[in-house]
Amino acid sequence: HIWVKNNLGVTPKSGWSIDPFGHGSTVPYLLKASGFTGGTVIQRVHYAWKQWLAEQQMGDFLWRQNWDSDGHTEILTHNQPFDIYSIKHSCGPHPQVCLNFDFRKIPGEYTEYSLRAVPIDEYNVRQKAELLLEQYGRTGSLFPHNVVMMPLGDDFRYDHDIEWDQQYKNYKLLFDYINLNKEKYHAEAMFGTPSDYFEAVKERSKHFQILRGDFFVYSDIFSEGRPAYWSGYFTTRPYWKILDRELEASLRSAEILYTLSLNKARQHGYNKTTQLLERDYERLSKARQSLALFQHHDAITGTSKAFVMHDYALKLFEGLQDTTYVQGRCAQTLLVKDPKNMHVGKFLVNRPPQPHVNFLLPDTDRESYEKLAQKVPLVVPRNEPRRVVLFNSLAQQRQDVVKVRVTTPHVRVLDSDGNVIPYQINPVWNLTHFTKNTKAANNNEGGDTNKDGTYLQMAKELFEVMFVADLPPLSLVTYVIDRVAEKNLESRAVVYCASCGKNVDDPSFVPPFEVKGMQAGDIQLENHRMKLLFDGRSGFLKAVTRKATGRTTQCGLQFAAYPSAQFHSGAYLFMPDPNSRETEREILSDEPSSKRNLQIVITSGSIASELAVIYHPILAHSVRIYHAAGPLSEGIYIENIIDFEAPPKNRETELFMRVVTDISNGDPPEFYSDLNGFQIQKRVKVERIGIEGNYFPITSMAYIQDSSRRLSLLVNHAQGAASWQPGWLEVMLDRRTLYDDSRGMGEGVVDNKRMLTKFWLLLEEVTGGDKKDSYSRPSLFAHHLSNGLLYPANLFVVEGMTETPPQKPSHQRHEKDLSLHKKVQLLTRSFPCDVHLLTLRSSPDPTYMQFPAAYALLVLHRQGYACDVGAGITIPQCSTELPNSRDDSSSPAFHKRTLFRDLKMHAISRTSLTGLHEWEKCKSLDDVQMKPMELTTLNITFVL
Repeated sequence: HIWVKNNLGVTPKSGWSIDPFGHGSTVPYLLKASGFTGGTVIQRVHYAWKQWLAEQQMGDFLWRQNWDSDGHTEILTHNQPFDIYSIKHSCGPHPQVCLNFDFRKIPGEYTEYSLRAVPIDEYNVRQKAELLLEQYGRTGSLFPHNVVMMPLGDDFRYDHDIEWDQQYKNYKLLFDYINLNKEKYHAEAMFGTPSDYFEAVKERSKHFQILRGDFFVYSDIFSEGRPAYWSGYFTTRPYWKILDRELEASLRSAEILYTLSLNKARQHGYNKTTQLLERDYERLSKARQSLALFQHHDAITGTSKAFVMHDYALKLFEGLQDTTYVQGRCAQTLLVKDPKNMHVGKFLVNRPPQPHVNFLLPDTDRESYEKLAQKVPLVVPRNEPRRVVLFNSLAQQRQDVVKVRVTTPHVRVLDSDGNVIPYQINPVWNLTHFTKNTKAANNNEGGDTNKDGTYLQMAKELFEVMFVADLPPLSLVTYVIDRVAEKNLESRAVVYCASCGKNVDDPSFVPPFEVKGMQAGDIQLENHRMKLLFDGRSGFLKAVTRKATGRTTQCGLQFAAYPSAQFHSGAYLFMPDPNSRETEREILSDEPSSKRNLQIVITSGSIASELAVIYHPILAHSVRIYHAAGPLSEGIYIENIIDFEAPPKNRETELFMRVVTDISNGDPPEFYSDLNGFQIQKRVKVERIGIEGNYFPITSMAYIQDSSRRLSLLVNHAQGAASWQPGWLEVMLDRRTLYDDSRGMGEGVVDNKRMLTKFWLLLEEVTGGDKKDSYSRPSLFAHHLSNGLLYPANLFVVEGMTETPPQKPSHQRHEKDLSLHKKVQLLTRSFPCDVHLLTLRSSPDPTYMQFPAAYALLVLHRQGYACDVGAGITIPQCSTELPNSRDDSSSPAFHKRTLFRDLKMHAISRTSLTGLHEWEKCKSLDDVQMKPMELTTLNITFVL
């Protein structure tokens, strides 16, 4: 918006959103929060909604948020009354008539409109004007005010200069004729904008009906004459959806670190550091643009052709690399005790000065966007401790589980104060392929295997160190991994499996872990808060018992697939095959060899206990519980590695994960899904429209509940979710459809990648009974874990630096060893527990857009939460400024005397969401008030 104002001299005030496939209620809120005073236009809603809005003459309505009691969030919304936005389908109810009014004629193009439409002249203007007015009049009858807005365009239009003239000149002749005959036609026609339309409507109508909720799932009927539900794209190409969220999190961390490090460097006179950081601003700008581009309704949805999706992914991947680089550069600026002398090359052993080198490097490596990130093994020599740095980008205290890959099990972990902390050494697993005549024990049956298959074995020289980091709000914290001489057996995990301690390549290999056999029957994992029961044959979760109450909840995990209806299920649409004998396909047991390839491994230690089950090659599924006191021990962490392999394997397959519980969530069942990670919307099953019409989009969580329990599934990327039967909650994991679904992409979806999905499964007590609220909210605990899942701590390794000046020969001695702070806290106080720091984003200089200005936008979200859910779960150092989140009044956004540490602020003002409009000046952060659920933007000007 600021770019539009600065470069085009226009202040945006109306929204235009005519091609997303269904409309959520978050975007209208964002537009209103951005200061839009006109309204917003929507198009693609369920055909039954179209009919109802037309019958009620409610095509213009006030869209209000569920929690809003006074109308401050509502925005005037116009629903285009017909199916699609093309000229053919939008001038009125008769498409064949509307074809006469699409005047594009490009040499060599032969289309239904170029054959039908003829140029307007003095001989046909009357007949054509009256024909057009008839369509406009019919459209106007659907609204009480009789004002019509007709879009004049389509996809891939105005790509030739001549079309501008063709459309404008012909319509100008029609409009001039109509306006010359106002008394005859009682009509006036003109060119205009959506804002002009809303102004005309507001002049004629003073009262509009209020609607709450959203317009999912979108369904069309005009393509085939029968309903088609656009619920496939909620999940299509999940690998890209995950990549998108990874860049979002990485960019957010980079923005926050960049703003704080740049302004610290400026205020302290670190001129060379400032110059380097100012150059890095272009990396941030490019990453912002790549992420924003991918929010297009045919990008994040996965509904572009394969070569276009490839191009999107290259941009996202470059953005990930750039933002990770900026994070490292900024973090080291904040960590170095004397940045004036930070010519980094000075401190790298036996290297010439290189002022552009980062010594903080990410702990993962990714050779291309198509490959999952791999942990870089950390070599820990004797007497040379290695340092890792964690950045907590959240403005609250948090626990985070850190996993570092090392080349020896003889290590320990020290915190920033030099104290040894609890840690766990785990094996690293490899799936080794073996072929005929290779003797290898079968995991289930204990015998030799003479057929092709896979064998799970421990890596010989790679190990995983796992520890729980307690991180202050908005902080950089250093941990040390040190070599130990003695055997640290008490910190090594115990492994339970059948024969996995053997090594096919090296029969003499003795694993450095205690390996025990698997007992027959069901399996149990437990920590001090709960007990998990697993099916001993499948390896999947069956039930969860809360130790505090002794109550057991059935939580059966299932993996299966819907067979796709060919040509009716594709990138956009979801539809199970109605001709299939089975409505669901047992994908994990299709092949006779599946039993042979089922392998279960349990890894148990002081930090975590984990059960992993591998159905090679399609699924590697793990469930983990943590033993450390705190929020992490209250949830069940789930990871899935999914590999559809190369097509045509797993063709027409829509893979889902389902939780089957004994929670009584109604009949028909109800569940709750998030909208854009911002709010929650209730969903009720409608039987007659099938499973495809009952799948809804989720981006952060979904839950089911009854009067005493709530089961939540927190997710790390966008996907579809449903509750098809009472007690069920399922999410779609991946889809492969060989055929196009005739909605514009022109090809199937077969470019699936091997991917990693992450979830938290939460089981919380509900103490409010059957009390009905006007809108539902997650618990504070669910918000806490979800924020941690979406924005994990960023992990860096200190590379090539020494911590203290060692005694070394003169030719290796540093000019000056670099001294780092062991802990840097960037806030004087935590934010309230319900206030989420969305971003702290340096604005571009108005004159030189490639450089950062001295001010930044601080965007906050006060996350509404349910007080009657998860009451028995405590979050350390978590306080809010509200005694009760249901109170709809404003309250302080910050605890008293909250400041950015070591940074001086010159001015603070509250602005519209995008910073375009200044609303009020604030003396300090203490003055800022927020209501629950609301977003607030502060423009902070730093002292130069």
